[in-house]
Amino acid sequence: MLTTTSLNAVLNPGLPWIEIGIRILAAVIVGSIIGIEREYKNRPAGMRTHILVCLGAAIVALLECLILESSSAFATKGNVSFTLTRLSAQVISGIGFLGAGTIFIAQKKIAGLTTAASLWNVACLGLMIGFGYYWIALLCSVLVLAILTFFQKIIHVNSVKRVEVQFINRTETLDYINNYFHAQNIKILDVDFHVDVFRTSKNMDKNSYMNLYTLHLPSQVSYTDIVKYLTDNENIQTVRTRNT
Repeated sequence: MLTTTSLNAVLNPGLPWIEIGIRILAAVIVGSIIGIEREYKNRPAGMRTHILVCLGAAIVALLECLILESSSAFATKGNVSFTLTRLSAQVISGIGFLGAGTIFIAQKKIAGLTTAASLWNVACLGLMIGFGYYWIALLCSVLVLAILTFFQKIIHVNSVKRVEVQFINRTETLDYINNYFHAQNIKILDVDFHVDVFRTSKNMDKNSYMNLYTLHLPSQVSYTDIVKYLTDNENIQTVRTRNT
């Protein structure tokens, strides 16, 4: 049961509500800015992961400020030295082991980073609840849920993609590929190439070429569109996507 004192602490946490909101919003904005840049470059930790980590750190820092505000009066009475956050610090560091268990690597691709970040956020929110700041924890949990569910749909980042194309008849096929990229407004950021030389029975060279394109795709073009179109050409032998 909430006493009058504890209820007052919940409704009046020690910092102005507008200041609490500004700090939380600033954490989301900063995490978004850095996360969008990482997602654009197709790195494992994208926008949502960066937002969640920045938000979790802000929650812990905010909790420290609230505890300091509420305990300052007690700290001035007598020569008493105490800490209220030692156990909390162990929770924050210890939850990292659980988060690491949700991260795995499959086919050279890292997955589970967002789940690990959300797990760490839940630990931070649990601390907030444990110290009695229910409304702040509730508002932050709604924000975390919105980040996990809606942010990637609302803020769409056209990330950099890498496509490997293996082909023969170099001049003819390169014109076909370049014309398609130009028509679809696909920007070629970089090209890495490799040539295999084959000797035929007539002692003539028949080369096989492999180009690794680093591309920036417009919103209306997908991986599937590229693979489907390029494989229609009889000179193109293989089209595959690459993460590294």
